[in-house]
Amino acid sequence: QVQLVESGGGLVQAGGSLRLSCTVSGRTFTSFTMAWFRQAPGKEREFVAQLTSSGRNTYYTDSVKGRFTISRDIAKNTVYLQMNSLKPEDTAVYYCAAGGRLTTAPIRYDYWGRGTQVTVSS
Repeated sequence: QVQLVESGGGLVQAGGSLRLSCTVSGRTFTSFTMAWFRQAPGKEREFVAQLTSSGRNTYYTDSVKGRFTISRDIAKNTVYLQMNSLKPEDTAVYYCAAGGRLTTAPIRYDYWGRGTQVTVSS
């Protein structure tokens, strides 16, 4: 059974940084497209970043380009989201997802973590 567990969220001031981690168990994650999504109160879950199964390609939503970086450590079966220059509008619950397709649609992802809260104060 595939399980995803996120960690690393917290409270940070605007302009600060956080690194989120997502550890995958039950299956080698190099067979998946890995992604980060986020959901703010009262809003739909939105795509943030993704990493192809090969690890060679990354994609980001426009609002985080140049500030966020998705990466992975195969030995640790862990995917990271490095978030720099954080803004109050980045406040949300961040979710890690794994799936077989390269897509930004949440419904296309097969496995999800429970999420980790990121709060950015102004």
